[in-house]
Amino acid sequence: MADRQLDFPTSIGTSDPTTIRLLGQDLAGDLMGRVGFGELAFWLVAGRRPGPGEVRVFETVLVALADHGFTPTAIAARLTYLSAPEALQGAIAAGLLGGGSRFLGVTEDCGRFLADTLAGLTDPPTDDAGWDAVALDAVRAARAARRLVPGLGHPVHKETDPRTPVLIAIAEQEGLRGPHLRLFEAIGRVHPQVLGRTLPLNGAGVCGAALADLGLPIDLLRGFALLARTAGLLGHLAEERRRPLGMDIYHTVDRNARYVPDDAD
Repeated sequence: MADRQLDFPTSIGTSDPTTIRLLGQDLAGDLMGRVGFGELAFWLVAGRRPGPGEVRVFETVLVALADHGFTPTAIAARLTYLSAPEALQGAIAAGLLGGGSRFLGVTEDCGRFLADTLAGLTDPPTDDAGWDAVALDAVRAARAARRLVPGLGHPVHKETDPRTPVLIAIAEQEGLRGPHLRLFEAIGRVHPQVLGRTLPLNGAGVCGAALADLGLPIDLLRGFALLARTAGLLGHLAEERRRPLGMDIYHTVDRNARYVPDDAD
């Protein structure tokens, strides 16, 4: 019996003894020194080369999500590095594993919320009043279902997340302020009518809206947040080498731990 010919098709990359092909291009001759990392990341996922405006919006998102101080992801990375300094990859992985519904994952959650809302429309609105009506229905439905509206509120920025208006303005400049961003802005205008309080549109949420307007797959939006945060985590670990804080963080918690029985009031 003859051996079956194995075949593993891919549109990403292949190599042979003399060349490397990536996205149908010669890596060394066509891409290195000619394509930026952000453009390449977009291209790898979307399967098409982005235009200059798309690259600008996409890289703005990556910059916006790269770091936000001593978040749980950064602390996890620093403490893992303290415990295993020989395994840099473990420290980065520890930080990335914390990307979920409260940190970083909001990018995808918001994009999905907006996309699901838009999927229920026959025709998108043509003015702010129309978008406000759609947003009001969406917020009311979420409230009735006892679900949070992703992209609203921030633990630090109580009035305005400084990233949000900047990203919206850049998307507008590039002609890429599409239906997801418009709906997200409308949610910012109408949610006080339902929630009874005013919350800021946060940076993770606006990034999800912008990425969705770029046509990137909703199911992969969290991946772009993790891609951006990888750079921030690497920065934290570089600083941890120069100016260690991990031991102080550990000691602060350990030295102030107090035993309390489970049945205590």
